[in-house]
Amino acid sequence: LIVMGDAGVKQAASTPDNPAEQDSLFSMTDLFLISLITGLLTYWFFFRKKKEEVPELPKISPVASPVRDSSFIEKMKKTGRNIVVFYGSQTGTAEEFANRLSKDAHRYGLRGMAADPEEYDLSDLSRLAEIDKSLAVFCMATYGEGDPTDNAQDFYDWLQETDADLSGLRFAVFGLGNKTYEHFNAMGKYVDKRLEELGAQRIFELGQGDDDGNLEEDFITWREQFWPAVCEHFGVEATGEESSIRQYELVVHTDVNMSKVYTGEMGRLKSYENQKPPFDAKNPFLAPVTVNRKLNKGGERHLMHLELDISNSKIRYESGDHVAVYPANDSLLVNQIGEILQTDLDTIMSLNNLDEESNKKHPFPCPTSYRTALTYYLDITNPPRTNVLYELAQYATEPGEQEHLRKMASSAAEGKALYLSWVVEARRNILAILQDMPSLRPPIDHLCELLPRLQARYYSIASSSKVHPNAIHICAVTVEYETKTGRLNKGVATNWLKNKVPDENSSKSLVPMYVRKSQFRLPFKPSTPVIMIGPGTGIAPFMGFIQERAWLKQQGKEVGDTVLYYGCRHENEDYLYREELARFHEDGLLTQLNVAFSRDQAEKVYVQHLLRKNKENVWKLLNEGNAHVYVCGDARNMARDVQNTFYEIVAEFGNMSQPQAVDYVKKLMTKGRYSLDVWS
Repeated sequence: LIVMGDAGVKQAASTPDNPAEQDSLFSMTDLFLISLITGLLTYWFFFRKKKEEVPELPKISPVASPVRDSSFIEKMKKTGRNIVVFYGSQTGTAEEFANRLSKDAHRYGLRGMAADPEEYDLSDLSRLAEIDKSLAVFCMATYGEGDPTDNAQDFYDWLQETDADLSGLRFAVFGLGNKTYEHFNAMGKYVDKRLEELGAQRIFELGQGDDDGNLEEDFITWREQFWPAVCEHFGVEATGEESSIRQYELVVHTDVNMSKVYTGEMGRLKSYENQKPPFDAKNPFLAPVTVNRKLNKGGERHLMHLELDISNSKIRYESGDHVAVYPANDSLLVNQIGEILQTDLDTIMSLNNLDEESNKKHPFPCPTSYRTALTYYLDITNPPRTNVLYELAQYATEPGEQEHLRKMASSAAEGKALYLSWVVEARRNILAILQDMPSLRPPIDHLCELLPRLQARYYSIASSSKVHPNAIHICAVTVEYETKTGRLNKGVATNWLKNKVPDENSSKSLVPMYVRKSQFRLPFKPSTPVIMIGPGTGIAPFMGFIQERAWLKQQGKEVGDTVLYYGCRHENEDYLYREELARFHEDGLLTQLNVAFSRDQAEKVYVQHLLRKNKENVWKLLNEGNAHVYVCGDARNMARDVQNTFYEIVAEFGNMSQPQAVDYVKKLMTKGRYSLDVWS
């Protein structure tokens, strides 16, 4: 047929005027085309049918299961719970408090569960009344400048947008904050107020924990009044004394495939061997340290500049963002705990949740070894909280030591004072407590269950991605101090970073990290002046800001005044980035470089003194230039003193009263023209 067709086509081309042959040709072509179309339709019909069948094969309905799982109401009904304790937690403390409250419930004939708001649909709060004697408790930490924690962001957004009727909901809130910050306990206050506005019934007053004081004591004081209020509301009574109930059971693995054992990963098994973006808190990137140099030329402290290589990670950052790093505990401390508890730290084990319905199957990634858990997953350097002491007391064989531990864990005034002096102020960590109490030898698995998780540490990024797209710079000072008991305590992350020596062929130079976005941003218009105030390591984000403004100028952009107020102790000891700053200043990229050396003269001079000295220029930039002000560093003293100085300058040159000046600065904050990146 094909040959005949080809011949016919050639014939038609040579004798187009022959009508008989033309008729014969068309019928042949039609036949060919019909056959072709029929074949194509048949093929397409069967092909399409196969394609339609593909989605029908996996009948696991992946869409339906999250809807079911996201209902905490269904879960509570299924497991017989009537109290749910939600936590908004950035460093793990709020989660810890939520677990303690949910555990308390059994003493009153109630059953509680701790819940991460990120994992559930909180619009179900309106249905909580379906459960008898139901109550929702919220342990809400405030992060940064009055912001919700990452895991509570969706809940916060929902509260702002919803008009749900929560009249059947009974609730209580405990906020975790720090009084040195401008927006103390903003998240706790907002949740408490908003739930009431939506019709919910508050059954106990808002608790406000202050991490600048004694957060643990604040929580215990609130908790000991909270439960009697719950009892009165529901007409229940305590069934007995607090008792130690294990949440996890130990499984020791004697014959285990080592490729299935966690060795420090935060989420996915073997994620450090097989890195896959995107990188975040549960999937950190292993960044090689390419530079680690000492910044200061003298003094007792060690201030350092590190550069992390983020090439090929697809990690993007902006000036002002934070880099989070996951540190490791000192192997010396880990080994000492193992020796005291006479444990083989290389034993492979799992701690499995006794509550099979719980979303949290293990307290940390399992299976793993005790050594890995104590090195990468557990906080062994901070003073333990009172609930840990209470649970450990049963293992002290000497009556005096047991009594000592129980007293510190009690809510009596004498017990609180003892805990404050013997644990908090003496900075006794778990190793120090074990050393000072020879009869206290708990099983290591119970200790691992009780200790809080080792948290990521956040540092302000000291570089601009416009200048350093493949690197993140860190500026930090090593923490080291002697305690009242004569022990030398070292900061976990800074001492770990100090030992990260660049080495292309060694895993020892790798840092697990991810980037956390910040609101600390340069003005949208480069022509807007900026006033940056950052003494000590508070200089970090401003190195990024200055680099970026210099880059913008090189691109031909009009860049406004770039003013820096920096401070350190001694000009010849700890003047950080001295050469770089001098070069930026000489090149006109840094309009003003104002440096306060606090201890180079009899009378101490700080950044706020230099602001006062230049008050006319500060006001001109602020009032006429619409300058943006940035403050980075110590929250407790510096940030507060700087803010008070701005109140004075505004009052004097703006002809305002003190309350008016305060209001003026607060409005600058609201407009994003006065930004803080501070820590305590």
